[in-house]
Amino acid sequence: MSSGFSVPVTHVSSRDNILVKDLHRLSHDNTAYRKQGRVWLEGDHLCRAALARGLKPVLAVFSESFWPLAHAEWAQVAMKNIVIADALLPEISGLESPARMGFVLELPAVPELQPGAASVILDRVQDAGNVGSILRSAAAFGFSQIIALKGTAALWSPKVLRAGMGAHFALRLVEGIEPAVLANLTVPIVVTSSHHGSFLHQQTIPMPCAWAMGHEGQGVSDDLMARASLKVRIDQPGGEESLNVAAAAAICLYASALAV
Repeated sequence: MSSGFSVPVTHVSSRDNILVKDLHRLSHDNTAYRKQGRVWLEGDHLCRAALARGLKPVLAVFSESFWPLAHAEWAQVAMKNIVIADALLPEISGLESPARMGFVLELPAVPELQPGAASVILDRVQDAGNVGSILRSAAAFGFSQIIALKGTAALWSPKVLRAGMGAHFALRLVEGIEPAVLANLTVPIVVTSSHHGSFLHQQTIPMPCAWAMGHEGQGVSDDLMARASLKVRIDQPGGEESLNVAAAAAICLYASALAV
């Protein structure tokens, strides 16, 4: 171990190093974060988003070629710095073109449900890109809580993190929830449907509320539909049958933001 800084620095050059193996799992296995209790943020955009929310990484990981350039900005932000040989980047990266740096964060504890918070309910939304995009829209339009029912893509998985573009750190993420827990909500549940309810632009949307976004193919479950205080459709003058769930969420959450 060597260091010219107050933060310890470790150099890694072997693919058999246990850290390399752990980072590989975190970047490729959707549920490894639950087993390790840690989250891997790859790339400076996600790292900056975490720092902006006051989070302190356990590890900062740098490529060997980038490390000489990283000193001034990044060398003091983590509890420990790891400098990894460039040849090992494909081992730890989930990207086609590996990033030159990343952070390891302790996995935040699953928070208690806030009954009165403006929320988005994810009902078995399985595509990671859709989930991440919905998280971005929620953060952008003033929704503070995500309630992921069982069957929804893992919220802290690598692909959801990348698609969320830092929105995770602005939100209260409650995952693995059974539908029965929704009875504790004190805000009305609003459901989107291709076939039920009045058009969104003709409705007065309550705020705060909990928007429910359903499975990409099956939509919102019958149980959740029965819990809804309001059902709405999005007018589609072009004649398409339905919208992608992430696109529908962006439209609905924006409509709520306008109602405030």
